Amino acid sequence: MAEPQITDDLIAAHGLTQDEYDRILEIIGREPSFTELGIFSAMWNEHCSYKSSKKWLRTLPTEGPQVICGPGENAGVVDIGDGQAVVFKMESHNHPSYIEPYQGAATGVGGILRDVFTMGARPIAAMNSLSFGAPSHPKTSHLVKGVVEGVGGYGNAFGVPTVGGEVRFHPAYNGNCLVNAFAAGLADADKIFYSAASGVGMPVVYLGAKTGRDGVGGATMASAEFDDTIEEKRPTVQVGDPFTEKRLLEACLELMETGAVISIQDMGAAGLTCSAVEMGDKGNLGIRLDLDRVPVREEAMTAYEMMLSESQERMLMVLRPEKEAEAKAIFDKWDLDFAIVGETIAEDRFLVMHGNETKADLPLKALSGTAPEYDRPWVESPTPAPFTEAVEIDPMGGLRAILGSPNYAAKHWVYDQYDSMVMADTVQSPGLGAGIVRVHGTGKMLAFTSDVTPRYVRANPFEGGKQAVAEAYRNLIAVGAKPLATTDNLNFGNPEKPEIMGQFVGAIKGIGAACEALGMPIVSGNVSLYNETDGAGILPTPTIGAVGLIENENALITGTVRAGHVALVLGETAGHLGQSALLAEALGREDGDAPAVDLAAEKAHGDFIRDNAVWIDVCSDLSDGGLALAAFEMADAAGIGVTLDADDVATLFGEDQGRYLIACSFDKAEALMVAAGQAGVPLVTVGQFGGDAVRLGRSEAALSDLSTLFHGAFEAAVA
Repeated sequence: MAEPQITDDLIAAHGLTQDEYDRILEIIGREPSFTELGIFSAMWNEHCSYKSSKKWLRTLPTEGPQVICGPGENAGVVDIGDGQAVVFKMESHNHPSYIEPYQGAATGVGGILRDVFTMGARPIAAMNSLSFGAPSHPKTSHLVKGVVEGVGGYGNAFGVPTVGGEVRFHPAYNGNCLVNAFAAGLADADKIFYSAASGVGMPVVYLGAKTGRDGVGGATMASAEFDDTIEEKRPTVQVGDPFTEKRLLEACLELMETGAVISIQDMGAAGLTCSAVEMGDKGNLGIRLDLDRVPVREEAMTAYEMMLSESQERMLMVLRPEKEAEAKAIFDKWDLDFAIVGETIAEDRFLVMHGNETKADLPLKALSGTAPEYDRPWVESPTPAPFTEAVEIDPMGGLRAILGSPNYAAKHWVYDQYDSMVMADTVQSPGLGAGIVRVHGTGKMLAFTSDVTPRYVRANPFEGGKQAVAEAYRNLIAVGAKPLATTDNLNFGNPEKPEIMGQFVGAIKGIGAACEALGMPIVSGNVSLYNETDGAGILPTPTIGAVGLIENENALITGTVRAGHVALVLGETAGHLGQSALLAEALGREDGDAPAVDLAAEKAHGDFIRDNAVWIDVCSDLSDGGLALAAFEMADAAGIGVTLDADDVATLFGEDQGRYLIACSFDKAEALMVAAGQAGVPLVTVGQFGGDAVRLGRSEAALSDLSTLFHGAFEAAVA
């Protein structure tokens, strides 16, 4: 079959600028073949090369005594003691999920699970962070139902518990939903597998499912804005099979035990191209591939299609040649393909053969290590004027507005579709702050959380970036965990717009400052740019996934409030209402500045909680909705009323940072007050739990009525 002529339109369709194409001509000294153009397009797009973000990502703190492997591999690796490590990462599947919500979300889950077990870890937990348009938008209900079904359909069948996450709605996501998937696994700290190839003449082995035409061009599509041709992009969405992935997991872990694996890489974005190039680049080697040996499920596939297919459940490995028969026997047993498709070579060369023809012959380093890198122009986001108005609203009316919003209503409609108990090690499932999973066979537990408040980031990227990390930190602290490290999923609009790039830069600076101050280095992550449709961008949404260690059951803070428990707030309350949930949900306004984050106070308050966990029965961080929402959620979980002493809106609904709501007996409250005085941290009593009503100062409502609203609002919004 004759390859298409290289034209300006074809270059543009591959997401390459004229300057980039001229650079390709300079590198190879000739016009590329169609397959070579596709390879450059895949490796140089934003999704694979991080060409607009690399400069700023390098400024993030990535090291610490607990870090075994930071960014650059399939996932980050952190030491949890006793010779064990937790391996984790978060990644986006935004564009595919908007085009085809079920398969887009399902394959997002599949991809992040492979990132984890590629490192030699058995997955033990999953989370997701989902952002959708306004509930009233005609596409929102379809997207929510499809995405949630896709997440559950893949994760449940694979057999990993989904233990946490978040769901939000905002008109800014009407044309571009966000689906961010997180996975974590356990591995022996001295048995981590990496992707850097080593040794010349080593066999390159294709593992897993067969290659089809699904997902061809997916990485390039993920680096482009949407327009009215969106439906034409449906074939670029991959199709997943969780049962094949489960077999692939077991086969890979069994293979790793044999010592056969030199390096291994998930075939994710850009499929065979990206996995081969990255293994060669990291090992300073070249790669030769013979596509005639690649297992395919469709006839007459071209080299272009095979190199750019994003068919799921596939791996690429560099194998110790003497172990070939043993390795093949394992994959035969699991009924998976095992094919030697190439070898490592000494030259800096990426050589692709098909049908006895050379389809690509390129310098490998130019595709990855020396890909384009841009210092995009950016403008600092202007700081909004503070919100200083007095809000005249009945406190109970304000609480009802928040509880009746799908943003803050109970999300059991979502997480009831996920299996949170499979593997039988889940201690705390979704809906109660951080998810908690036992480290099997030990007294240790791991806590997982995901957070960001996009309104804050849009108003003030620096403070919003800090706040996303700080809230993740507080969610871990509130269950008694020692925060270990973070993974980020940086979702933004078009970086070629200076104001959008300014949001990105500001958020990175805030995230970096918070990770440094709170001892939570970034060990993995993902950047998703060009989240725009017809020029309208999403809210800046730098999602932070965080992991913490609970060293034993004595450190664990879980439970429910009881009648007579005292309610206390740790931290200063100034009544910050700018960009608050109260303004957004009760008044339809998004005014003012984001709340400031005092990182020294965050650290001091977190240390105080962990040092005094013995006196704390229940704990929650205070964030969206402030004291009123946190107190209601505690009361609702226990089926017991609550009385808060304050009756002013700012105290009840202010979103000042660095605060926790604590519930405990009177005697324990006294002990905490003494300890707080000695530690120099602010701690005040704010009310008491008991009865069957919620009282906010002089405003009162039956707990049962509020709970009915809280538990029904989400399903009503998306039905």
